[in-house]
Amino acid sequence: MRDEDRGLLWEHYVLNEYIGRLQKRTVRYWRDKRGHEVDFVIVKGDKLTAIECKWRADGFDPRNLRAFRNAYPAGDNFVVTSDTERSYVRDDRGVRLRFVGLAELIRRLA
Repeated sequence: MRDEDRGLLWEHYVLNEYIGRLQKRTVRYWRDKRGHEVDFVIVKGDKLTAIECKWRADGFDPRNLRAFRNAYPAGDNFVVTSDTERSYVRDDRGVRLRFVGLAELIRRLA
């Protein structure tokens, strides 16, 4: 199976697990006119949690999350991957990215 196919299936799996485990359907999507997009946006009050789903953490490109945070600065940024066993934080030009596995994402969003 191609990595891009795995990535698409992973994105759907993450969404299904979020909805199924937390019983929440307040998922939004974001895309700007330049084509930047974020897989999922969770609204909690005035904070927007951005979630990017990637099959592998290697080579993650944060441009879309940076564009989103330029428009909406308040909130957390998660990159949920199949190969992140222990969460870690990476700063990219002032944007804080937390890399997590699926179980950790569900715990943090519960």
